[in-house]
Amino acid sequence: MSLTASALPSSTPWVICLCAAWCRTCDTYRAVFDSAAAQHPQMRFVWLDVEDEADLLGDLEIETFPTLLLATGAQLHFCGPLPPQAGVLGRMLAHFPAPNAAIDPEAEAFWARIRAHQGAPY
Repeated sequence: MSLTASALPSSTPWVICLCAAWCRTCDTYRAVFDSAAAQHPQMRFVWLDVEDEADLLGDLEIETFPTLLLATGAQLHFCGPLPPQAGVLGRMLAHFPAPNAAIDPEAEAFWARIRAHQGAPY
């Protein structure tokens, strides 16, 4: 569950949870996120602490934890807060990729930095 380059193809869906070490909601949600990762081995799950990766986060404002990012290749499908419930995450992943909602330009830039950071070929 790291941002380092891996052997996964560029078409692999990414599921990134933006969290903070001080957030008690994130502590509880971690088990839900890890369970989803075990149920969806075809997806790449990353738990990203926003304070540890502040440079990578750039100007993206995180309003609420947890915040989830869903992407495939160069396409960002979703970036926003998510109720910390297993059912909500499960429904999102079952319908991934969903039709794109309006995406914040800062979220697009953040996803581009992640791709560049891990050496993605797209």
